[in-house]
Amino acid sequence: MIAEAANPEWVSVPLVGWSMACALRQVADVHLVTQERNREAILRAGWIPGRDFTAIDSEAIAAPMWKLASRLGGSSGVAWTLMSALSIPSYFWFERLLWRDFSARLRAKEWDIVHRVTPLSPTTPSRIVRHLRDLHIPFIVGPLNGGVPWPKEFARARRQEKEWLSYVRGAYRLVPGYRGMRDDAAALLVGSRDTWKQLGAQWEAKAVYLPENAIPADRFHASQDKPPCAPLRVIFVGRLVPYKGVDMLIEACAELIRSGKVQLEIVGDGPQKTQVQQQIAQQGLGDRVILSGWLNHEGVAKRFRDAHVLGFPSIREFGGGVVLEAMASGVVPIVIDYGGPAELVTPKTGYLVALGSRQSIVCGLRAQLQHLVANPLEIAEKALNCQSRIVTWFTWERKAEQIAAVYAWVLGRAAKPDFGMPFPD
Repeated sequence: MIAEAANPEWVSVPLVGWSMACALRQVADVHLVTQERNREAILRAGWIPGRDFTAIDSEAIAAPMWKLASRLGGSSGVAWTLMSALSIPSYFWFERLLWRDFSARLRAKEWDIVHRVTPLSPTTPSRIVRHLRDLHIPFIVGPLNGGVPWPKEFARARRQEKEWLSYVRGAYRLVPGYRGMRDDAAALLVGSRDTWKQLGAQWEAKAVYLPENAIPADRFHASQDKPPCAPLRVIFVGRLVPYKGVDMLIEACAELIRSGKVQLEIVGDGPQKTQVQQQIAQQGLGDRVILSGWLNHEGVAKRFRDAHVLGFPSIREFGGGVVLEAMASGVVPIVIDYGGPAELVTPKTGYLVALGSRQSIVCGLRAQLQHLVANPLEIAEKALNCQSRIVTWFTWERKAEQIAAVYAWVLGRAAKPDFGMPFPD
């Protein structure tokens, strides 16, 4: 398993890589190949180098690429398209070192399958896939996820996110290895409907829809005492950056907060923190909005156990792991009907607000919150449906079973799996 980003102590993509590695060990004999920066955290997790994992030191290229990206704004939590573009040269170097270290063992057929989990971005090709094709070793890539188009109504947010490179994002198809990876892979795991649309009809026969996010079955639990009550407890969890939309949530909640009908907690940090604080003051909300800052997994789980509703109006979300975490805790999500969260949340498990202008989203959020204040009993039923959906589709154990079915298919032992797109109720 190739996961250049796999770290049990980090969040986002590195946590996905690590969680996938742990889950797949339940269904296969897995050797993880990752980047040197993850070594110490993996050692602290009890894995043994050489036996369980190999860390490859590609810092000769990775470090200067990271410094360049940081100087151009990528380290502040924005400019993700730029960060993805600048990560391609360092990933190519990582793969070159990987092939140097593992080619002899691959030629000896020590492994049945090579599965690249991270990078998740569909813009990053693999150069070793052609070698594996010649060795008749199936190469699986994914889940690939990314490329959700920027909503035209949020051009200002796009500029604030320093996403100037996103205007020419389609140029990634010219990167060496783009077509080759798709031609030579045995299977392409595709993490979202938007990424599927970018795939190309010529590769759909080898594609399987499989969102990348999941949660540990035992991490998040619903509170034993969370009856509908006043005030309605709404929580936001995420980076404080323009596209996450926390400013829209605050505006939508403001009057309900002032009237004592809603309590809002914001968990997270980021470059918009000062603006968030100013907005709270301007709305006259004072200390009636709780700013909890960044919290670790246990801290977030504790906050979820006390909340009724997740307010998450992100206007360009690829995955939406936080939505799954909330659902597993019996917290009913309100999300924008666009991007990754709209594939996780159904009418039985939450509420979808139509994508539109900023003001129309604010009005949609406000109307939904007003409805829940007036009809709090709806929350309990949807909370149960949320947890059922997580157990059915979105635990890491379930994810491992789904990928094991893909392994069986590429090895010729079973038919191609089809889980539905999106996953059904």
